[in-house]
Amino acid sequence: MTTPLLSVRRLSVRFLMPGGADIAAVDDVSFDLAAGECLALVGESGCGKSVLAGALLGLLPGNARTRGSALLAPDPAAPGSGARPLDLLAADERTLARTVRGRRLGLVPQSPADHLTPVRTVRSHLRETIRALHGTRGAALAAATEAAAARAAFPADHLDRYPHQLSGGLAQRAATALALVGDAPLLIADEPTTGLDRDLVARTVGELRRHTDDGRGLLVITHDLAAAERVADRVAVMYAGRIVELTPAARFFGTPGPRHPYAAGLLGALPERDFTPIPGQPPGLDALPAGCAFAPRCARATALCAEQPELIEGTACHHLPEPADA
Repeated sequence: MTTPLLSVRRLSVRFLMPGGADIAAVDDVSFDLAAGECLALVGESGCGKSVLAGALLGLLPGNARTRGSALLAPDPAAPGSGARPLDLLAADERTLARTVRGRRLGLVPQSPADHLTPVRTVRSHLRETIRALHGTRGAALAAATEAAAARAAFPADHLDRYPHQLSGGLAQRAATALALVGDAPLLIADEPTTGLDRDLVARTVGELRRHTDDGRGLLVITHDLAAAERVADRVAVMYAGRIVELTPAARFFGTPGPRHPYAAGLLGALPERDFTPIPGQPPGLDALPAGCAFAPRCARATALCAEQPELIEGTACHHLPEPADA
């Protein structure tokens, strides 16, 4: 069996709050991601998707506490790398900053303006990153900078603008260009299509898919299920910090469709589907109900749902539809 590019086991993230309380933002999450595969992580806002990404990158605030493991496969090109994977959750900041971020693990951030230096132009950002990662100099650096911008559909005549001069969509494209520069074996794209029109969504999704088809791994965090359908090999649905469904994309978007009622509700809310919203609101992470967190919004809920369901064969639900009804 091929070793996964990323193997996450029982990852939990809790935030310690003033007064001694703590909030479980991610709870007991496990999944594998193979080279050449895209996993789309979907769910409503506040379900823990971006916190999970922050844990993998070591970018959580100081009051966060993580448990579990996230093993990144070794880089065969690195001298002395051997055959031992790196546990991203246990790695120190020096290791993450010098050998992981941008090199082995890239990021398209959810809020790109927060990740761009305000006193530097987009051209300067790209040049510095290309020079640091690839050692490119001189005329080759200028050409590589424009090629990197074009790869993310960032207009060449905007390269000398500063972050505050960019629209949300342009800032997103600048961040995507920077993330793709390193050709990292694993890329995390957190809402990569935010602020883009449909043509640019299609182009961005196509570039991310090409990145994956070249043998790299891609974890896409998105609300855009149409984009997820175009890029993903598998779909993981998160609710209240837990994965409630993990299934091939062809099954999720096609036949027989999602098995978990929350996953089915997300898909059914799309305009091209039933256009029917899920009733109610997600619970606050500081006030999770006992047992299944989705039970207060679920038509299938019974007394069994007072107990937390385990993720079995890709679905965490006590009341799965029969195969003939799926």
